[in-house]
Amino acid sequence: MYFPVSALLIEYIILTVVESKDSYGYEISQTVKKAADIKESTLYPILKKLQKAGYLTTYSQEYQGRKRKYYSITEEGKAQITYLSNEWKVYKDTVDGIIEGRIRG
Repeated sequence: MYFPVSALLIEYIILTVVESKDSYGYEISQTVKKAADIKESTLYPILKKLQKAGYLTTYSQEYQGRKRKYYSITEEGKAQITYLSNEWKVYKDTVDGIIEGRIRG
């Protein structure tokens, strides 16, 4: 991927991944990596930040004899997704408009 991805966009992607299905860190990282060059060691502080902000909660569940930490979206997280979704649409429309020649100066 040639285009840099902002921290806020990574947060938006993470929130939407977790909104669709409760997920554990490695699973989230594999999805995020499709759009952003991110290491798992970078992902976990972002997950912690989103949890501290009240957008995600966690719970443990056993899987093949090991405990996995799952992330779940909160109502505040859903509201943040709505906000970021609107911001993304405006940004995307602006960039598309410039590229397509609809927006100038």
